[in-house]
Amino acid sequence: MKLSSRPARLAPGILFALLSAVLFGASTPLAKLLLGTIDPWMLAGLLYLGSGLGLGALQLGRYLLGHTAGEAPLRPADLPWLAGIVLAGGIIGPVLLMIGLMRTPASAGALLLNLEGLATMGIAWLVFRENVDRRLLLGAFAILLGAMLLSWQGGDVGSGIGWGALAIAGACLAWGIDNNLTRKLSGADPMQIALVKGLIAGTVNVTLSLVRDEAIPPAAALLGAGTVGLLGYGLSLVLFVLALRYLGTARTGAYFSTAPFVGTVLAIAIFGEPITPGLIAAAALMCLGVYLHISERHEHEHRHVTMDHEHRHVHDEHHRHGHGPDDPAGEPHTHRHRHMPMVHKHPHYPDLHHRHSH
Repeated sequence: MKLSSRPARLAPGILFALLSAVLFGASTPLAKLLLGTIDPWMLAGLLYLGSGLGLGALQLGRYLLGHTAGEAPLRPADLPWLAGIVLAGGIIGPVLLMIGLMRTPASAGALLLNLEGLATMGIAWLVFRENVDRRLLLGAFAILLGAMLLSWQGGDVGSGIGWGALAIAGACLAWGIDNNLTRKLSGADPMQIALVKGLIAGTVNVTLSLVRDEAIPPAAALLGAGTVGLLGYGLSLVLFVLALRYLGTARTGAYFSTAPFVGTVLAIAIFGEPITPGLIAAAALMCLGVYLHISERHEHEHRHVTMDHEHRHVHDEHHRHGHGPDDPAGEPHTHRHRHMPMVHKHPHYPDLHHRHSH
């Protein structure tokens, strides 16, 4: 069975991933501005707490207005994955990033965040066996070279690698783990995932910061951190989860690799940092890597096995199932449904329905 050459369902995932990247990329230099008045650990907590509280307010407003998302809720079986997401991406990652930003120029720090896409893809490929072809590997290699160029500081600690760059690399690894664990929950309500992650991770980090006798920032700084957190961590994560549904983890991570370029442009504009030859060379290598990622085309005959799951969907070529009297009417809608075996050929990414072997 041969389907259209480029299904329309791929386009939303690309848009979601790029919008997510823009929001997160802009948050990096803005967070560095706040580091002048807020301790790194406290800021890491406030960013996620702002995300959770802001999304909670949006959820409440939507409920009071009678609007429902029609998404699949988190289930008890999802809790272990959610715990890993909160620990890696909500607690460890942001703390390491804030520490790294204190020791690294904002523009270089923003570009180093490209390592998150590399870590995401590497874990997806090596641990979760998601298909990655030569084009994606070449792109990852170009991104890695650019990140190494940025992180090299000849006189720092006698090793040539800045501690700030290493901290940011650690944050990227934590978020790479986070992104792959989030893939397991990508069929669930993305607003609920981001809300829970923000509230728990933010509360933990703020509490730990207070235990360390860090002062509560002034009201203006709290408002700034909350706003940056809502946009750069909350709404960005919602869009990232939506992108995972369509593109899979490695490809979403590849599109998300555009985030640091947004951060770098803002950092140069805000802080007046110099545009050095090293920065230009690193940006060129990373642009090449991102281009190789986003220009990929993956098409072959593949088999769908019987599968039961729950997520928001319409009745496309992958959703030709019957409905019971209790299932919701209209589309899109959410209910548990079964996919029957099917063999066909069309362009696809490792989305919710294409996680087959190669």
